[in-house]
Order: sequence, then C-alpha cells, then structure tokens
Amino acid sequence: MLRNTFSLDHFRHRLAHSEALPQMVILGLICGLLCGLVLGSFRLLLELPLSSFLPGGDSDNFEELSSWYHFFLPIVGSLLLIAVLSRVTPLNRKVGVAHLLERMAYHQSNLPLVNAVVQLIAASIALLCGHSVGKEGPAIHLGAACGSQLGQRLKLPNNTLRILAGCGAAAGIAATFNTPLAGVVFAMEVILLEYTVIGFMPVMVAAATGTLVVQIMLGNQLVLTVPQLHIESLHEIPYVAFLGLIIGLLAVLFIALMRATMKWSDHSVFTYRSKLMLAGILTGSMALFYPQIMGLGYDTVTSVLHGEVGIGLLIGIVLAKCVLTPIVLGLGVPAGLIGPTFFIGAMAGGILGIFGASAVDQDVANSGFYALLGMGSMMGAVANAPMAALVAILELSSNPNIIFPAMISIVVSNLIARYVFKMPSIFVISMQLQGLDYRYKPIAQILNGSAVQSIMTTNFVKSTAIVSEKGAQHALETSPDWVLVEKDNDFSFLSPGDLHLHLRNNFEPHKDIDLLEIPALRLDASSIDSKATLQEALDRMNNKSTEALYVLDNQKKITGLLTRSQIEDFYRKD
Repeated sequence: MLRNTFSLDHFRHRLAHSEALPQMVILGLICGLLCGLVLGSFRLLLELPLSSFLPGGDSDNFEELSSWYHFFLPIVGSLLLIAVLSRVTPLNRKVGVAHLLERMAYHQSNLPLVNAVVQLIAASIALLCGHSVGKEGPAIHLGAACGSQLGQRLKLPNNTLRILAGCGAAAGIAATFNTPLAGVVFAMEVILLEYTVIGFMPVMVAAATGTLVVQIMLGNQLVLTVPQLHIESLHEIPYVAFLGLIIGLLAVLFIALMRATMKWSDHSVFTYRSKLMLAGILTGSMALFYPQIMGLGYDTVTSVLHGEVGIGLLIGIVLAKCVLTPIVLGLGVPAGLIGPTFFIGAMAGGILGIFGASAVDQDVANSGFYALLGMGSMMGAVANAPMAALVAILELSSNPNIIFPAMISIVVSNLIARYVFKMPSIFVISMQLQGLDYRYKPIAQILNGSAVQSIMTTNFVKSTAIVSEKGAQHALETSPDWVLVEKDNDFSFLSPGDLHLHLRNNFEPHKDIDLLEIPALRLDASSIDSKATLQEALDRMNNKSTEALYVLDNQKKITGLLTRSQIEDFYRKD
C-alpha cells in the first residue's frame, strides 16, 4: 500500500484532480530547476560572445562598432536565419508567445521540442547579429517548452501540462529580467488567464527556483541600473496621465504596424527568405543612423533612466525603433517584443519628461522617472498585461514610490489601446491572423483544470454482447455502475438496472442473452486517453455525437468510464 502511494501512477492519478496542490508544487520546483538551467544557458549563449566581440566588453554596446558592422551584421544574421529555417518544416518554424498560446488552446499545452530548439538557435542568431528584437519572447517559449516536455516525459495528465507551461513561462520572464514576481503575474495574466491557488502556487515556486538558478549561474545583477526616482509634486499627476495617453497612442501605432506587416506578409508573393532578407536590410539601413536600435538596447535604456540622453537623439531613436521593430517582427524574425516595448516606452517617457520640465518653472521629477513610467505603460498596453508591467518596473526599480504614478499611467495607456482603439493584445492579434481564437470561457477553464481520471468511474464490468443467463447474473454481483459491452471492437454502456430487470422478467436459464438487443438504456461509447482533460472529453463527445467514453491508460487498457452527465455534474458543483 505504501509503495503504491509513492508510485508514479499514483502521482499521475492525483494530478488528474484540480486540488492536487502538493504534487503541483513539487512539479513547479522541478520545472523551475530545469528552466533555470536552460534559460541561464540561453543568456550565456548571448552574453559571452557579445561581451567578447563588442567594444568595452559590454554585451549591449553595438553603438561603438563601425558603420560597416551596423549595416552588414543584421544582413548576415538574416542569411544565417535563412540557412537554419530552411532546414525545418513550416510547422517547426512556429515559435514565440503566439505559438505557446496556440499550443495551449488547441493542443493541450503539448509544446514540441523541435520548435523550442529552433527558437533557441534562431533567437540567438537574431540577437547576436543586432536585429531590433528582444529575448523575452524566446525565453518564455523556452521556459514553457521545458515545463511541457517535463509533463510529456512523465506522461502526466493534460491539465497538468497547462500549469507546467505557465510555470515555464513565469520562469522565462523571471530569468530574463531577474524579476520573479513579474514572471508570476505575467504567466497568470497572459498565459493561464486565471488567478487560482492551484495555478498560482506552482507558478510562484517555478519562478523563484528559476531565478535562483540563474542568479547562481550569472549573479543577481538586474538587467537595468535604475536610479532612485520619485515624483516631486502631486501637481504632476495630470501630466502622468497625459504620458499614459501618449504611450497608449504609441502602443496602438506599434500594434497596428505589426498587424499590417503580418497581414501583408501572409498575402505577399515573397518567400520567408525574402522577408528575412528585407528585415536584415531595413535593420542595417536604420542602424547606420541610429545604432542604438540594435540588439536589446539595455545600455541605452539605462542612460535614459539616468537622464543622460538628449532630446534630439531620443526623438530619432524612438521613431526608428517604433517603426522598425514591429516591421521586422511582422516579417518573421523569430524573437521577442517585450524588451523593445520597454525600450520604446523608456525613450518616449524620457522625451515627455524633458518637455514637461522645460514647460514649467518649478521642480519636477527627473526625465528618468517618466522614462520608467513609459516602460511600464508601453509594455502593459502592447501585451495587455497591466499588472505584470506594474510589478516589473517595481522590481526593476526597487522603488515603491513608483507604484502610484505607474498605476495611473498604465491604466490610461491600456484604456487608450483596449477601449478607445479596440486593440487586443499583440499576441491575440497574431493568433487571430492565423484564424485561431484564444478566448477562454469560464466553463472551459473549469474543465481544463481536471483530467478524466478525476471523475471517471472504475466500478464497471466488461462483457461480450452475447452472454449466458448465469454470466449476466455474475456480471451484476459486484453492483457495477455500468456494464461495458463489446462487439467487434465497438463498445457501449449498458444500464445494470435494466439488465437486472430483464433477468427478473425473462428468466430462461439455458438461453443466451444478446445485451445489445434487450430493452435497456445503452450509450454508444468512444475512447479517450487517460491524460485528457474534461474539456477534451466533452469535445470528443460532441465530435463523435456520443454520450459516453471509455478511458484508456498508457498501456491502452480500459481503466474507467465517463459519461456526459458526470461532466455536467462536475462543473455544476464547481
């Protein structure tokens, strides 16, 4: 008995239930360790070569390269991307957060390992060669793939895979920015779309563990050096709201430009090779004038936060980045956009801070303060993640004074994007352009939280269609919930009560009984895997026009039975 309690089969069975919190916390810990190792290696893969190649040993210092490098490096990057992506199928080229959301919505959070490897290689090439993109999207994909692969290797129920993908996504954000709480909130707000204890606890453990592993590997230095900033007077609050308005408009421009590029790309006669080359040429051409747009640009963001960049350069950089990044991402460069939204928001906020200070004759907050607000407002509006954006800039700045003004600017920017211009998240737009939908209905959310093992009945007997009177009586001795009748590899459920009634009213000891012909309640049944969620079971019933399913374990043996009424009773109780 004790051995069974600690067996992997028992562990899997417990995970089928929505309240399997201790088991999920253990998996969150393992997922965090795995994600930390993978994401720490990803960061090393970027930082070591760039630190060796770029002037001053600064992994962001593309600015001090010669103009030849500024122009040709992104083009070389595009050629390398073409060489890599030409060797994989179009399905395996799907990467990033939109791919993660698609796999969660339509493939039970089953993330292929090949796509994750392609993401790792392709994103590394793009970032090492100075493309105007970010590493956060790839980190989210890699982390989620680690969680999903962990669940797949252990053959865990699909409801667990969804939580593990969220754990990995949280670890991805946490490891990238060294902001574990922002990773947790992002995963709940964008990936899982829920705030429940069963989801929150393992995600929190994974984010903390992943951050710890990355800190052991790389140190605990934040990616940005943020000075202590604060608002000088409450009279600045209207201007903070105005900043939210401008950043919201900038976010709308970013989303609209990326959506237009993706639409053009989908209907264009150009191949993906031509599009990647165009992205490289555009980036190289723009970098000749504003090399600050190359790579992650964290060094430029840090300078802006310290108020060290002039207004003219800021205007040029923000225009270049805001136009270039959505175009190259829309053309198919396989990298992220969260970092670029931070960059654009910081530049725009810095501009507004300088303009605001010059317009009034009194002490106001440093332009870096407005740059920090711009970072959170831009990210929150583009990704539709206001809470994650707020927590991120709080963790990056370690400054609680930023919370009140940041709440105002982030709310205003999100209102402008969501309710004035009706712009959904850029990730949702990416799915919509593929004809996919990521709306998560409350009932589906409940049913996806539990697997079929959690409510299936194991109290059944299996019988052939033709049985003797004695065999039928023997089948009823254990008082089963159903009699599973098999004929020519087809199965149906038979009501034992009706069989008992037939035996009582038609007692003929030496005559065989055809269980498919006697008057009784029968349900035609189809099969389903024991790892499936209740939502998958309901979809299977609808697709097969049936009211019942028999559940197959990993060895393809029938281990339980499930009816539509059981599923309906489950979500009514919840």
